[in-house]
Amino acid sequence: MDTEVSEIATGIYRLSTLVPDVAPGGFAFNQYLVTGEQPLLFHTGQRAMFPLTSAAAATVLPLEQLRWISFGHVEADECGAMNRWLAAAPQAQVLFNGLGINVSLNDLADRPPVVADPDQPIDTGGHVFRTIPTPHVPHGWEAQLLYDRTTRTLFCGDLFTRIGHTPPLVDGADLIEPALAAEDIFHSTAPTALAGKTMRQLAELEIDTLALMHGPAYVGDCRRALLDLADAYDRRLTEAG
Repeated sequence: MDTEVSEIATGIYRLSTLVPDVAPGGFAFNQYLVTGEQPLLFHTGQRAMFPLTSAAAATVLPLEQLRWISFGHVEADECGAMNRWLAAAPQAQVLFNGLGINVSLNDLADRPPVVADPDQPIDTGGHVFRTIPTPHVPHGWEAQLLYDRTTRTLFCGDLFTRIGHTPPLVDGADLIEPALAAEDIFHSTAPTALAGKTMRQLAELEIDTLALMHGPAYVGDCRRALLDLADAYDRRLTEAG
């Protein structure tokens, strides 16, 4: 395995590692490194992947410059290497919503995490981030997403998950059918009434790029993609009922 590095928006680098034995055609695990005066990493990857992902990140900037670490929810592929990144970057702190900090991260993180106020964006010197709590979407009651107002990029975690190798960035490709195919394999999304509602709220953001954790970054009609995904999960919820 190796980790590919690609700039998918201004100052945003996708670090992608394709693991071959997770699903047919492999399964990509992506981290996103955002440069600026206070660099930010979204997703840490698993502990075992740290040598690969940290070496890839070091081609973009020295690891000790990292200032913020965030992720979508508390799960090994999202934050398993959190403490290894904290050790490599002495000034770095975890930025997360209060629920996740109180429930898990106060205990798990080797350095005290910082509570992200969803109403108070954080300016990292080059990018302005807003943390958006999304309980149970796609899963985990502490789930959240990150929105960069500067580049209009939504770091959308496990939404639109797909299997197989993809280009780093796609323009206008179908995101829905691959996401539903992956859902039929993993059954990872919580199919509740919150799912569609939350996705429609996300669609109201001004989004130019969707940064997927498992799949390509996407440019195109991001609003339409989120609305279509919401409709798809609403249909599945109705059919299941």
